[in-house]
Amino acid sequence: MRDFDENSITDAVLQRLAGAEDPRLRQVAQSLVKHLHAFVRDVEPSFEEWQTAISFLTRIGHMCDGKRQEFILLSDTLGVSMLVDAINHRMPEGATPTTVLGPFYVEGAPELPLGAEVAHAMKGEPLHASGRVMTAGGGPIAGAIVDIWHSDEDGFYDVQRVDQADANLRARFRTDSEGRFHFWTLTPTSYPVPDDGPVGELLRATGRHPMRPAHVHFMIAAPGHETLVTHVFVAGDPYLDSDAVFGVKQELIAEFAQNQPGQGPDGREMAGTWRKLNYDFALKRNG
Repeated sequence: MRDFDENSITDAVLQRLAGAEDPRLRQVAQSLVKHLHAFVRDVEPSFEEWQTAISFLTRIGHMCDGKRQEFILLSDTLGVSMLVDAINHRMPEGATPTTVLGPFYVEGAPELPLGAEVAHAMKGEPLHASGRVMTAGGGPIAGAIVDIWHSDEDGFYDVQRVDQADANLRARFRTDSEGRFHFWTLTPTSYPVPDDGPVGELLRATGRHPMRPAHVHFMIAAPGHETLVTHVFVAGDPYLDSDAVFGVKQELIAEFAQNQPGQGPDGREMAGTWRKLNYDFALKRNG
């Protein structure tokens, strides 16, 4: 077939893709073409606008390196990451909701004993975090692996700063026989996603801010259960209703209760105010 026009081009492309041997690839590619062509028909971009779009995506690719993934950031800020997460994690009643992994997870965080301190020579209000890991609708899970990480008081993760030691504000713990865990860190603060690139330009052009509400990341794994990737958000944060990556869920908001100076958990003497988080997690069984 020749002489393609706006009425025939879509069917022609779909016919070419029909020969893909992998059925899943065929399904994905044909659906992409249908929706992309429908989008172009809907907005009818000029040549200049289409060139701007291609330049935008090209600049996003140029921003990607070993420490930054601008395409993930674009996916996050358009709500696509959370949609993919929701589709892939339809949870049973009682299971802790999931949310996005985020771009700052690092494999191989050091495993520390329960009660250890994960903030090294940093400023900020101390936080004692504790909780239990359980099976949704069941009992505690002993030996579950609890990975945690979060930003510092200035809104940066350790991998973003050259002046911080490796594995700062991140660690791995193993639950005890009753499924319990506890550790000391610093109280997280709200922070902006990186907005010095094309995604930041898009946020500003569409009247949006880049801020994420304060939270601690948790990734919890145990045999026989789906690995849980989630956040726990600080109640009262001003950005809970406008998270730049659409990651907030009501069940994941918790009180980070402030306590006065004095004796804290583990018998630690606290010279200033400190906060306490207690949050229990329920994992979905495999199958």
